[in-house]
Amino acid sequence: MAVKQYKPTTPGRRNMTNQDFSMVTRNKPMKSLLSVKNNTAGRNNQGKITSRRRQGTKRFLRDVTYVLPADTNAEVIGIEYDPNRSARIALIKDQNEKHFYVIAGNKFTVGQKIVSGPDAPIEAGNHLPLSNIPAGTFVYNIQLSVGGKGQLVRTAGTKAQLVAKEGEYGQVRLPSGEVRMVNLNCYATIGAIGNEQHQNIKWGSAGRNRHRGKRPSVKGRAMNAADHPMGGGDGGKGSLGGHPMTPWGKKALGLKTRKRKSTSKYIVRSRHAAKRK
Repeated sequence: MAVKQYKPTTPGRRNMTNQDFSMVTRNKPMKSLLSVKNNTAGRNNQGKITSRRRQGTKRFLRDVTYVLPADTNAEVIGIEYDPNRSARIALIKDQNEKHFYVIAGNKFTVGQKIVSGPDAPIEAGNHLPLSNIPAGTFVYNIQLSVGGKGQLVRTAGTKAQLVAKEGEYGQVRLPSGEVRMVNLNCYATIGAIGNEQHQNIKWGSAGRNRHRGKRPSVKGRAMNAADHPMGGGDGGKGSLGGHPMTPWGKKALGLKTRKRKSTSKYIVRSRHAAKRK
């Protein structure tokens, strides 16, 4: 997928780029798979802002199926844009004329056949357990627990690799570089997610961010001392010393926030160790 550039007709357009929607083949979503997304714009029931830098934007949620039922034989009807995620979604129809939304891989085409189940062939888009996937295969939309939904690797342009199998677990190298053990009975989808150039988009103007539901943000060090722990000073670069803080005096930027220590035993190699190497 390429990045679309604009002519510099205005200062905002000068460096603005956009996604190429040539992969999108269907413009109207299926109504039976839509639900209204309630947006509070970051405010509570008293109208007070409790989550900064948000605004309301009308959207519909697409009912995406992360784990297809076993023995599903489906056909891709169309590929659509989803405003709630960076990846594209594909509308598929199974052998019982039932429709699903799934995350679209980078090789999805209209008319492509998708198979789900333990005996599915090793082809892009098929859904099968890790125990039946050869080591070295690239996968996405990986379950973390047997019977749960796909939780790992669902962002545009990402993929993981099944590097080894040992006993009941397989070692999966995630896009961050972390190597993690996942039960071999967990399902995953073969291939990589499309829309690879999403990270290279330059939004260009503040107005485009407002349509995305983002209000303007101000750096803490640019505020007054009464408004932020890092505020005040004579306008010099950086903060006035000390650890970076949130507006409420909590440490930020580097403070470890991981709470699920019980799952650390499944991490074979952390992403920090991979980056240092």
